[in-house]
Amino acid sequence: MTPRSTPSPPPAPEPTPSSAAAEAAASASVSPGAGRPPVRRLVARGREEEHRVASPLELFFDLCFVVAVAQAGVQLVHAVAEAHTAEGIVNYAMVFFAIWWAWMNFTWFASAYDNDDVPYRLVTLVQIAGVLVLAAGVARAFEDHDWLLVVLGYVIMRLGMTAQWLRAARTATGAERVMALRYAGGVALCQVGWLGLLVLPEPARPWLFLVMAIAELCVPVYAEKGFQTSWHPHHIAERYGLFTIIVLGETILAATVAVKSAASENDALGELLPIAVGGLLIVFSAWWIYFTVPIHGHLRSNKESFLWGYGHYLIFASAAAIGAGLEVSVEQAVHKAHISTLAASAAVTLPTALYLLSVWALHARHSKVGTAQQTVLPLAALAVIVCTFLGHWAVLAAGIVSAVTVAVGVAFTARDHSTHNAHEAHEAHEPHNTRESHGG
Repeated sequence: MTPRSTPSPPPAPEPTPSSAAAEAAASASVSPGAGRPPVRRLVARGREEEHRVASPLELFFDLCFVVAVAQAGVQLVHAVAEAHTAEGIVNYAMVFFAIWWAWMNFTWFASAYDNDDVPYRLVTLVQIAGVLVLAAGVARAFEDHDWLLVVLGYVIMRLGMTAQWLRAARTATGAERVMALRYAGGVALCQVGWLGLLVLPEPARPWLFLVMAIAELCVPVYAEKGFQTSWHPHHIAERYGLFTIIVLGETILAATVAVKSAASENDALGELLPIAVGGLLIVFSAWWIYFTVPIHGHLRSNKESFLWGYGHYLIFASAAAIGAGLEVSVEQAVHKAHISTLAASAAVTLPTALYLLSVWALHARHSKVGTAQQTVLPLAALAVIVCTFLGHWAVLAAGIVSAVTVAVGVAFTARDHSTHNAHEAHEAHEPHNTRESHGG
């Protein structure tokens, strides 16, 4: 008997953009050791991918980055408490930019290209090592003007990002490949400029920082002129929200320090308890206000998204500075800080006001209707600034203002919901009345 020949399988179809996105999603959803090859093609994921959430590696990345945030906050406390406020703020702004920008670039790249294979994980861990090097050098940068470790850690993170973009360019074609190469080249070129911080005299460093920060901010705008990365709006909104929570957690830690000090410093209990209560009210309100409006639906174009993403520098930096301000207020209350009560109060109220205005500019003003709702957060920020002049009660007063702001927002939301329901009920009832009148 002649064996029946088995027909040869049809040739595999050429990959299309949609199939590449599906492949990327499938690759990223499985760990390297779960039956998939440890090295996979790094291809763009789809913007419409369902159930896209932060990965365990991304959460680990955030937790390691907040170590550097905490170090920046600690050094800001020391600078303000020793009455070196202006210098401390400048150094804080520079260090925080390095932390935030490296975090932001990784976050948007991961949203578009994360495939969670071994090379991707290893390069991400290198970036984590970089931020830990940076964190180790924060104290030396503030106290001794020695920026070696900060710059070294930053360059490690950014060269890791360059490697990720080069890998994306290797599998991309056409305009997407040009975009990836622009990212890689722009990021790498900027690192040469950052090395200038190590050789310039101290007075010139803030000016070089400003120039290099602008250059870094221009890289994504230039790179994505001809092709936009396929970042996922819901995933990006979640990532920013999670990092906001982690930074606010650092601020809660500062409030906890205040409570602990209130328990141990019996003679200053009356002065410390208002700081602790006010600090908790500020942080609770900051969380509530940030998450009032789901923002992913507003992230449509690159222009909107760039402004929103860049603006979070102020949200993250001010949120962390609130915690530093609470610690300064505690130290001033127990006579460990060499500053006035007014200066200690401003260390809390000014970053709180900046946080409220930043959230208003990026979130709230796009979703509120009516003049009253549009002005709630700006008026609250102004009221918080006025609280600066209330002496030892300033922090508590700022906390009460923040809590009242939340209450007013809830009242407006309840009113709008009630009005909307009444309008829908009226529209549903109107056709019924019309039919009855025609029938009569």
